[in-house]
Amino acid sequence: MNKTLFFAAAFCAAALLSCWSQSKTAMAPANSVYTADDLVWHDEFDGDSLNENDWNFELHEPGWVNSELQRYVKSRDNIYVKDGRLVIQALKNGKAYTSGRVNTCGKRDFLYGRFEASLKVPKGQGFLPAFWMMPTNEGKYGQWPKCGEIDIMEVLGNQTDTQYSTLHFGEPHTQRQKSLVVSGKDFSQDFHVFACEWDPGEFRFYVDGELFYAESDWFSKAAGKERPYPAPYNQKFYVIFNLAVGGTWPGNPDDSTKFDKNARLEVDYVRVYQKKSYDANVSRPVKSLNMRSPDKDGNYVLNPKFQDKENLSDDKGWAFFLAGNGKGSAEISGGQLIVRPQNFGDLEYSLQVVQSGIPLKKGRKYQFKFDARADAKRTILAAVSAPNLNWIRYFPDTKIQLSEKAKTFQFVFEMKEDSDDMARIEFNLGNQNSKAAVYISNVSLSEY
Repeated sequence: MNKTLFFAAAFCAAALLSCWSQSKTAMAPANSVYTADDLVWHDEFDGDSLNENDWNFELHEPGWVNSELQRYVKSRDNIYVKDGRLVIQALKNGKAYTSGRVNTCGKRDFLYGRFEASLKVPKGQGFLPAFWMMPTNEGKYGQWPKCGEIDIMEVLGNQTDTQYSTLHFGEPHTQRQKSLVVSGKDFSQDFHVFACEWDPGEFRFYVDGELFYAESDWFSKAAGKERPYPAPYNQKFYVIFNLAVGGTWPGNPDDSTKFDKNARLEVDYVRVYQKKSYDANVSRPVKSLNMRSPDKDGNYVLNPKFQDKENLSDDKGWAFFLAGNGKGSAEISGGQLIVRPQNFGDLEYSLQVVQSGIPLKKGRKYQFKFDARADAKRTILAAVSAPNLNWIRYFPDTKIQLSEKAKTFQFVFEMKEDSDDMARIEFNLGNQNSKAAVYISNVSLSEY
């Protein structure tokens, strides 16, 4: 998710470590290369107020980033310490929202280590809590995203069984992201431990001691020239906790959203572990693109005629996503992919059908073709995008006018960017003032 960097103006001297609470015991992190002896800083939130020797309050107006609705304020109503926990509370006053955002910039900054927090997230449409990190010296490599960003935990309030971890970097903006869906768990009901281990040549992300994502491939460029790896992740970063309300990713609150105990990000503790030394002599892994072959008809799309049933909620083959107050369902039936909107939502991608992993070669021309109809006249948007490269459009968002009679749509485009083995076909049905069901079939993307 895109975020604009903010630095606190006042830089204070580092405070001495506080004592451990009798109720919280130093323990070795689960399934980690770090031990309890590697602990270098922690906050157990055992006092009655936030320790400003360690923490800064950030103040921002609504709409500062990502079309978010909240005003970030310094108020005991929004940010307080109670019962051994830091609480960031989102509040609604009429049509206005306030919330909290705190960071350790200039007070607790770190180069490499394990960053771990025990958290309970809010539940409800429109909430987006985050545990993340930004670099202390933005000017070292340039403003976001060139400076880098480490998102350890993001959980959408309307999807509290799913955790996202993301790295943002590059010129152009590039992201590496993976999500973890936890069956039978709800991150809003209990505390869970979210952690990131950051070494010179690798990031490892954990939930409750389970390693679910490791990443070693990133880069930094200036004026098109690549800087030595592992830039930009070879500089000090600081810790941030915040609770956003609304915006382009979670969508805005609706009538179902409750603001009280539901609207809290609670932090039981945050702990940082570091080794005495790190081997910074690392090289960027050589990435080989998986430019897989098409089928016998020259088509790179998997299951193009929708003859095979699929789990549309996973990341294999076709997938169906909801965002920004979008509601609806999708299924494969009768050789078609059928999307039935219940609420078309706030965003063009509030209801979205995609297939990733499409290989495109630089300099080649491609034909994008599909059949589609709807229960009533309406529009959809079709595109071929780069989800790992700031959503570049290889084939631009194109409005398609549908009617009750199926029609074939076909387009030709040239791949002008570097070759990509993870291009993505998109059909977007959101925010187009229609709940009419859409039927898609015979999708193909082939060299022209």
